[in-house]
Amino acid sequence: MEPFWHQISEADLAQGDMLPSCLVPHFTPDFGTGDPEAVQEVPTAEADLIIVTQTCDLVNDKVSLVALCPIHTIAAFEERNARFKQKGKWEEVRKGRVEGLHLLASPEAPEDNKKALVVDFGEIFSLPPEYLRGRAEQIGARWRLSSPFLKHFSQAFARYFMRVGLPSSIPPYK
Repeated sequence: MEPFWHQISEADLAQGDMLPSCLVPHFTPDFGTGDPEAVQEVPTAEADLIIVTQTCDLVNDKVSLVALCPIHTIAAFEERNARFKQKGKWEEVRKGRVEGLHLLASPEAPEDNKKALVVDFGEIFSLPPEYLRGRAEQIGARWRLSSPFLKHFSQAFARYFMRVGLPSSIPPYK
């Protein structure tokens, strides 16, 4: 099996970089409902993330914020989304038939599909590149998605956002 990932240690950021345990804002349902003049505190949570911003934009410092999506183990995702425990659900995701989700092989056990990782394109965080570079330095050795799997991942992300729903279509041929 062709490896999906390779290990890196530098602080440079690229699309397809996995960054575990990043701090992300966690907005509560009552956020912004109080006095508009009052200072609002935004609590944070930890999340494992994968970069979706294009590498060329990161390398050329063209972004003030980097877009990232959560990446989960299948077991962790199932804990939050019990319907994915149903037989056949992950095969539908693997085939690209579940909007907003994308499967990647595990870096440690790529041949074991039960250890695959699921990326949720429906949740996007924007974090400063300086924070992420610092986080990358703290992590040390980490995983970066390899081509052609990176290209496939990027294409899946683009497909999720370029969907178009039409109000009607050409009638069926009979």
